[in-house]
Amino acid sequence: MTDYYGMVELVHLTDRGQRMARAIRRGGFRRLLPAGVAAFAAAGTLAGVLTSVAAGSPGGALNATSSGRTPHSASSPFGLPQVRPTTGDASVLPGMAPTAQLLADQAVSVKAGSGQPSVAPLRRTVQADLLIVAPSALPRKLLTKISGMTGVTAAEQIEAVRMKINGSYTAVVGVNPSQFRSFAARPTAKSNALWEGVASGGVAVSYTMGKLDKLPLGGPVTAAGSRTERLRVVAFGTLGIGGVNAVVSDAVARSLGAPAGNAIVISTKISDFAAVRAALGKLIPHGAGVEDLVTVVNKGGSAEPSSSGAAGAGAANESAVPGSALDTMLKAAMSRQGLPYVWGGDGPKVFDCSGLVQWSFRQAGIVMPRVAADQALTGPSVPVSQLQAGDLLFYHTDPTDPAYISHVAIYIGNGWMIQAPEPGEDVQVVPAAFGSEFAGAVRVNPAQAAAVAGGVA
Repeated sequence: MTDYYGMVELVHLTDRGQRMARAIRRGGFRRLLPAGVAAFAAAGTLAGVLTSVAAGSPGGALNATSSGRTPHSASSPFGLPQVRPTTGDASVLPGMAPTAQLLADQAVSVKAGSGQPSVAPLRRTVQADLLIVAPSALPRKLLTKISGMTGVTAAEQIEAVRMKINGSYTAVVGVNPSQFRSFAARPTAKSNALWEGVASGGVAVSYTMGKLDKLPLGGPVTAAGSRTERLRVVAFGTLGIGGVNAVVSDAVARSLGAPAGNAIVISTKISDFAAVRAALGKLIPHGAGVEDLVTVVNKGGSAEPSSSGAAGAGAANESAVPGSALDTMLKAAMSRQGLPYVWGGDGPKVFDCSGLVQWSFRQAGIVMPRVAADQALTGPSVPVSQLQAGDLLFYHTDPTDPAYISHVAIYIGNGWMIQAPEPGEDVQVVPAAFGSEFAGAVRVNPAQAAAVAGGVA
């Protein structure tokens, strides 16, 4: 049960709405929550665009209440018997803490090589809060200015591009392993063997990509940019920056055609995030953009409206999606039963978990972001006791970044959910799961969903 961390290529990034990122402060009025990167500039050197395939809306209607809501206790619109939810009353936004079971299973899979170069030891880990990216090399003096700004705790110049890994387009960063490792998710950051493998010319891929795309740990994969190379897969370890599925050294990235130093990743103090964000907009050269890797949310609830006009969360006990649209969306999802799971699939014949969600809502005219972590920002949190058909259920499934939301399913009522589970399995209806990997549920608000999708398109 894992999600494709796909991204759409942009040549010029624009100033988008704020995003979610992993929790790094527990006290106070605000906190930061997990999310992904929106896009990287490829400047035409590493081409590739993911296309979404739309299909006609299935017909039919479901039994809903007069308010347009379908309570989970109502008769199943698909003739399913009612089953009792197993456990849990979690809330996806304020409750991002990973479970003890996942924390005990933080394993970065590494295939060590002989004679690998040494890397500097990990001295600290920092949150990746902002990303500057451009279609060409950024001046070194820009990094110097940013590093000296009030509120900036760390900044590192990297390469950020899209390229094909074994035939699938994905986001790749080129880094100095000794310096960049502090920005990674802590289990990955701590793995000396992973960063030594990257320094030796190999590629480390995300746990999701490695497992679901069945890449050979220790074996070769084809990396295709403006030129093609065979790279050794040295590790499966998620960076903790959503959307980034592979990391190579600076030298390898440049040999594949990446513009040298075309991006800068930045960590800030929470209290200075907004000020730093505003100041960066005045510093960056023409053609570059600043991408938020975090959003600040109220401690007890859902995300604040972004500058792009995201609607407020609204009441948690009533869906903002009209009943007729929910009918169409649920019918669309159910019509996909039996179709195969394919990592990166977004319909109409193959799906991954978030691809099924996005495609199903699209049939009802509702715009959704592509990946599960972003879909978790599309409405207010809902406790299990108040679930309604059409709510989204989220899960933590990545042991190398256990706080990241990496799987999503659609609640269909009477204790059942529909999901695209994993390779080798088909879209299926199963009893809703509320065990140790459950992260929480949200009720989609169409305006908020569109605003989040607009910030990552």
